[in-house]
Amino acid sequence: MNQDKSLQFMQIALKYLPEAKDQLDKAGVELSMDLVQPFMNLFTKVMQEAYELGWEEGRKELGQE
Repeated sequence: MNQDKSLQFMQIALKYLPEAKDQLDKAGVELSMDLVQPFMNLFTKVMQEAYELGWEEGRKELGQE
């Protein structure tokens, strides 16, 4: 995976981390950095796949297949 994209995806995840923490706190789930890491990795995979899907769709729309 492109390091720049991975970093951008992590920055997006960190932007929404406080909101996620609030929701988990309300649900009674304690959030620690040890627990966050696997979810950050999963988020990065999801974002990479979504990025690639968007890239391919954009190419199709421009007729660059």
